[in-house]
Order: sequence, then structure tokens, then C-alpha cells
Amino acid sequence: MKLALLQLASPPEEPVPARIERVRERLRKLRGADLIVLPELWAPGYFAFGSYTELAEPAHGALSAFGAEMARELGTHLHLGSVLERDERGRLYNTALLFGPDGTRLHSYRKTHVFGYQSKEAQLLTPGDAVSVAETGFGRIAATTCYDLRFPALWERLTELGAELVVVPAAWPAVRLEHWRLFTSARAVEGQFLVLACNAAGTQQGGVRLAGHSRIVGPDGALLAEAGAEESELHAEFEPDAVAAYRKEFPVLADRRPIAAD
Repeated sequence: MKLALLQLASPPEEPVPARIERVRERLRKLRGADLIVLPELWAPGYFAFGSYTELAEPAHGALSAFGAEMARELGTHLHLGSVLERDERGRLYNTALLFGPDGTRLHSYRKTHVFGYQSKEAQLLTPGDAVSVAETGFGRIAATTCYDLRFPALWERLTELGAELVVVPAAWPAVRLEHWRLFTSARAVEGQFLVLACNAAGTQQGGVRLAGHSRIVGPDGALLAEAGAEESELHAEFEPDAVAAYRKEFPVLADRRPIAAD
């Protein structure tokens, strides 16, 4: 299975329509990958808080249609990263989307842990309240988003649901790069997952520098690939049955025990 992570910058001076067209051309250069992953809120830019309300779309809005179109054109699984979703009551969510090679939406996930530290995300967005797993030809896939990396209980739930691959679109700042590296590796090892963590790069609104360093980490904790700080593409190959094989060879998940309170 050929994997590709598209580590993108979202400079404030670049209009959103121009960015989408730029990404369209970048995606076309990744033709042949079996799974392509984009970062968190790459279209508006995560830190463009003043534009969230204006740029949010219904669940099947224009950006979702773009993801379906590109997955179909390339004949690949495309994880669109995340988009600003507006529901029928006007609430906003940070929603991650996966499309299959025929353009069908296979999975969606509303970010559970919205970020409040030096961020307006928690003021503007509604937290999601559920996780799920999608069956694909290369295994059971799930998603978490950025800050969710800090909450192992969420990842434990994915283990219970049988997830094998977890995609993590993110806009993780450079100031906490080592945390990013630590958590992506730790979550892969704890749950024996293949973790595909696609981070944003460059400088966004407010002068916030993103960490980049997108990573692909195997279920044994092996670092299969890691990007640098700048906008780039990250590639790796992985055997779809390798997660199940490693879990069978080292069955640590079978030894989990419920912990009772005193």
C-alpha cells in the first residue's frame, strides 16, 4: 500500500479559492498513491478564527464535493484532512472526511477535544461526541484530529472498535514539536496502530508557526517516514496486513484489564 501525506502551508495572504486550486494540482502529482492525507483545516487555515463563520459549509458543501471529485479523479482513498462544518442549527464543527476511490464518503469525524489554549477554537466550535471506524480494502480506519492526541481514552475507544489505521490531520504549532513527536509515537505503540499524522506547515494568522514534521509511525513504534518543517510531500509503503500480524505476534492488547475504582 502506497501512502502519501501532503504537508501544506496556509499563508494568510493566499485566497482560499486559490489555495484549493493549488492543492488540486498538488494532489494530481500524487496519482498512484492508495491513501492520501491532508492536514487540519488547510483550506481556511486553522488560525483564521475571524473567518470561521463565513467559511463554514454544510456537511456536503463545496469542499466536501472537492474531496469526492479528487478521490474519484485519482482513483484513490483521499482523507481530506478537516473542514469547517455548519450543521442545520448553525453550530460549527471541525470535521475530518475520508473519501473512497469512487468518490463515496466513507468516514467522518467531528473533533472531540477542541483547543482553548491561546486559540479561539473552543469558543467557536462545538465538540464532537462520537468516534467510529470505516472498513476499507486496507483495513479498519479511523481518525482523530490534532489536540485529540493528548487524550489516550479516545484512542483506547478506537482500539475497542478494532481500528488498525488512524489518520491524524493537525495544525500543531512548532513551539510544541517534541510533544507532537512523542504523542504520535506513543499512540501508535499503545494501540498497535499505523498512525498517519499529517501536520500543517508555514506561518498562519497571528504569526503562528506550524511544526510540519508530518509522520508515519508503525504499530511497533517504528518511524516509517517523517517530513521536515516546510511544505512537502511524505511517502511510505506499508503492507495492509502488517498491523494484524504484529498484534498476533505481540498480543499486548489481549492483556488489557478493566480498572475498578476503590
